[in-house]
Amino acid sequence: MRLRGRLRGFGLKIGKTTPKSFEGRVRTLVADHPTLTLIAEALLRARAVLLDEFIKLDNKAHTLARHDPRARLLMTAPGVGSRVALTYAAAIDDPGRFKSSKSVGARFGLTPKRYQSGETDVTGRISKLGDAAVRTALYEAANIILERPVKGGWLKAWALGVAKRAGMRKAKVALARKLAVVLHRMLVDGMPFRMDKVAATA
Repeated sequence: MRLRGRLRGFGLKIGKTTPKSFEGRVRTLVADHPTLTLIAEALLRARAVLLDEFIKLDNKAHTLARHDPRARLLMTAPGVGSRVALTYAAAIDDPGRFKSSKSVGARFGLTPKRYQSGETDVTGRISKLGDAAVRTALYEAANIILERPVKGGWLKAWALGVAKRAGMRKAKVALARKLAVVLHRMLVDGMPFRMDKVAATA
């Protein structure tokens, strides 16, 4: 983003790129600008170092998830990868702390705020209380389920039904809340996710 901002100030737009084509695109744009070339090369070197460190951390997270029984269990759910599983499992800690799986959504600020006074009863946006990292992770998982061609079974079908009634944005929040409940139930029961809702209920 720093590179894009710097070049845009000189009327040079990077546009859409892939991770592999990004550096080449930047070098092509600054080829006729010696000063910009110096700046761009310095930022590209910094980007390369950060990317290398990110990959190492990402690989470490995958390794931790493979050796964590709870994370492996959670990753049977659609949209849930290593980072989402580890983040959620760490935040839940002991599933027995919650009297009901339905209360987990509120614990992470994924339930709507309500204002009641006399005859007034207004439902607002989600409260955003609790652990923001978990809320973000669950929303990302919901986004993957709805935006990418992944098998989501009854969970995806349910969320698409919400999207038809209330729009995609609200459907993602609702799905994130639903995921919080389903993942907690999985931890309590020690059972993997079932694509068939009937089987899952049984």
